[in-house]
Amino acid sequence: MNTQSVVAPAATPFGAGWQKSMMWVFIVTDALLFTGFLASYGFVRLASASWPNRAEVFDLRLIALMTFVLISSSATMASAVAAAKHSDWSMVKIFLSLTLVGGLCFLGMQAYEWSNLIHEGATLHSNPWGVPLFTASFFLITGFHGSHVLTGLIVLAVTAIRSATGRSTMHGVEVAGLYWHFVDLVWVFIFTFFYLV
Repeated sequence: MNTQSVVAPAATPFGAGWQKSMMWVFIVTDALLFTGFLASYGFVRLASASWPNRAEVFDLRLIALMTFVLISSSATMASAVAAAKHSDWSMVKIFLSLTLVGGLCFLGMQAYEWSNLIHEGATLHSNPWGVPLFTASFFLITGFHGSHVLTGLIVLAVTAIRSATGRSTMHGVEVAGLYWHFVDLVWVFIFTFFYLV
């Protein structure tokens, strides 16, 4: 008699699948990297004799709009995950599309902000406000975050295409959502510590 042995699936942390577990590992390590960047920025700022007034350098209305758009995209992403849990794939596609639009608008506004600062003479090594490390910190932190937003948009586009063709799963949408919420949360810290404080 030929029987196959049944191997029990490996246990996963907190009942999460391997994809979700690996996303959490990535999020924790990336959060430590962003924490290091923001802590370095804080150290440089405290060690500097003077620091530019952000209200005079940045258009805080634009930054507030960027923040609102990104937080709103987090809400549409949460709605996409909820729709996926109910297998409502038509709504998943709609909410993923809205999230993509929000992310693209955020990147467009960030590109506009960068171009304005560069036009005013800001570079990694110098700026008109007299503290070279100010714009070096700005370009490093916001650029690194912007690269995460771009990566998130690629992930969302792939997830949306997979959802439209019936190849996506609830877990795939949920993992994409975890990444997008992380990107949004990081921006809240950047907005608070770089633009407001």
